[in-house]
Amino acid sequence: MYKHRIISERLRKLSAAFPCVVLSGARQVGKSTLVRHVFSGADCVVFDPVVDVGNARHDPDLFLDNHPSPIILDEIQYAPELVAAVKRRIDRDRSSGQYIITGSQQWSVMKSIAESLAGRAVFLNLEGFCLSEIYEQRVERSWLERWLDDPDEVIAAPPKRPTTGRTLYEQLWRGWLPEADRISLELIPDYYNAYVQTYIERDVRMISDTADWQQFGRFVRLAAALTGQEINYSQLGRELGLTPQTARRWLSTLSATFQWFEAPAYSGSTVKRTSSKPKGYFADTGLVCALQMLSSARSLSGHPLTGALFETAVAGEIRKLGRVLGTPPTFYHWRSHGGAEVDIVLERDGVLYPIEVKLASQPSGADARGLCAFRDAYQQSRIAPGLVISPTGAFAKISKNDYALPWDVL
Repeated sequence: MYKHRIISERLRKLSAAFPCVVLSGARQVGKSTLVRHVFSGADCVVFDPVVDVGNARHDPDLFLDNHPSPIILDEIQYAPELVAAVKRRIDRDRSSGQYIITGSQQWSVMKSIAESLAGRAVFLNLEGFCLSEIYEQRVERSWLERWLDDPDEVIAAPPKRPTTGRTLYEQLWRGWLPEADRISLELIPDYYNAYVQTYIERDVRMISDTADWQQFGRFVRLAAALTGQEINYSQLGRELGLTPQTARRWLSTLSATFQWFEAPAYSGSTVKRTSSKPKGYFADTGLVCALQMLSSARSLSGHPLTGALFETAVAGEIRKLGRVLGTPPTFYHWRSHGGAEVDIVLERDGVLYPIEVKLASQPSGADARGLCAFRDAYQQSRIAPGLVISPTGAFAKISKNDYALPWDVL
């Protein structure tokens, strides 16, 4: 059964205003399902890495002659020769809604598409489900949008939690991919095992010149174990006998296939922001659990990785909700030389929004110490009230300037 995606309306509006929309994202996040649902009247062609569908690679102009717009070009990375032909046609006709393009790689082919279609296309990224999509409970404005617009509004009228839902551990273990959301728990390990196999054998091999695939597989498992931590390339490489340069390149490969994202360090100085260590996150907690051989949701109870998994899920949820906004917030983390830290710092319109993530059912003022240290460090900045996101039952004030927010609000 199709579940409404919060990016649908934005996708429609962009297609109504631009000749081409490019939707990218990881394997199996639902790109094809989304575009076919939103643009149900358009022709759709799915390309293949082996078969030259419709002779598109050999003769792209003839292919487009036989497939007039509006058309969905699905998995365009398998037919990159089409991009130049699409560009020429848009140059002749700038009317909106002609081409909907999807792809699964940020770099290589998708990078060339971005360069070739500059000024002719707009780009969107689709990730796994967010909570409101999982529970099929539409809200006019997400809690994040409301908080960024006016924290006082949220304080006066806290966002609602879903009326029913999974336990935190089940959701972390199940993950956020549409197929994993649909199948029974007993099939989850089989699903992710197949996902990893396909990911390495198809996606990575297309964009990487890695010689030792077994070593790369071990690297992926190590990176999964380090989700939610600051990135130390030297240490990461040393664990597997790799150079820091190789560790950096392989993390870039994970990013290129949408399996990894990073939050740069915030310092208040543009120079220092780029020189401080970023924090890295795996895109899907279910995949992390599979890579770490966690056999069930129950295995997360007391596991040393559970706190990092929870932070990874919260960071991913904020990214998903932010992508729907016309101007998404900039995403940072913060750590002082003295060891104080804030897990997530959002910045928009010159205002900073510090967020701490705690795996605690009853957060207190002690959990907001990092938020207080952040305010002390940037007393001249505009800083919104702080949030401690946790598996608590209700929105509540826990210090003079900080509030506890349940992890599953909509």
